[in-house]
Amino acid sequence: MAIEDNPISRKKYGEELKRRREELGLTQEELSEVTIISRTHIAHMEAGRRRPCLEDARRLDQALGGGHFFEEFLPTLDGRTVAEHFKEALEFEGQATIIREYAPKLVPGLLQTEEYAREVLNSGSAPKTDEERDRLLATRLSRARILDNFNSPLFWAMLDESVIRRPIGGPGVMCRQLRHIVALADSRRIRVHVLPFSVGFHSLMEGLVKLMWFEDLPPIAYTEGLKSGRVWEVPSTVGECQLAYDHALGDALSHRESLALLRSVAEDYEHEALQADHP
Repeated sequence: MAIEDNPISRKKYGEELKRRREELGLTQEELSEVTIISRTHIAHMEAGRRRPCLEDARRLDQALGGGHFFEEFLPTLDGRTVAEHFKEALEFEGQATIIREYAPKLVPGLLQTEEYAREVLNSGSAPKTDEERDRLLATRLSRARILDNFNSPLFWAMLDESVIRRPIGGPGVMCRQLRHIVALADSRRIRVHVLPFSVGFHSLMEGLVKLMWFEDLPPIAYTEGLKSGRVWEVPSTVGECQLAYDHALGDALSHRESLALLRSVAEDYEHEALQADHP
């Protein structure tokens, strides 16, 4: 069962932040200067729209003389059962109006079928109990419900060719996974671009990149490696990630060409699965 996000806790966090700031007679701008946190970010935290990172929470505690209140309150803001490094990005994902993601190895979580996701979760280096796996699976599948809304978010997926060539779960699972992506694209819900092997080196070789835009918040970038991930909010860094994404997109196949490739590879997987069933 998925654990829902906790907007009530974020709201209380924001109210307490505002109360303590005003008690000290500080404006948001003045607190920003003391903590080296942007005034906009402080405003969003007070409104319950964003959660601080651990370092921000410690700076708030130091500036507002609250002991360790803001640091110790952080765990109550963690909503769903996901990898620790992805929790902040998950919160942003649910608010985004536009998402553009580059996937270097695996199908993006928002596009995974249940059987593909189950195989990924079963194959991790750290063994999981059935209960742990099912909890993670439920969370991953619940994330995909944001695609039920036709208009928001706009979702672009750029897939490295290795994503569609690596047979996660076997040919049958891959056939159905690729056709699921094609179906979402055919319904005009997503756009897909495949970055082919023939490109060679490209600007996103270092790992996963997810770019997110919002209705009333500045854009962010999320990057991820092995057992690590980070949300970037500094405009210059976000801009660099956007530029790297655009460069790679320029090397990728068009949406139409990508769907043709996905259909062809899915058909190959289907034939392989049939041969395995009837040798």
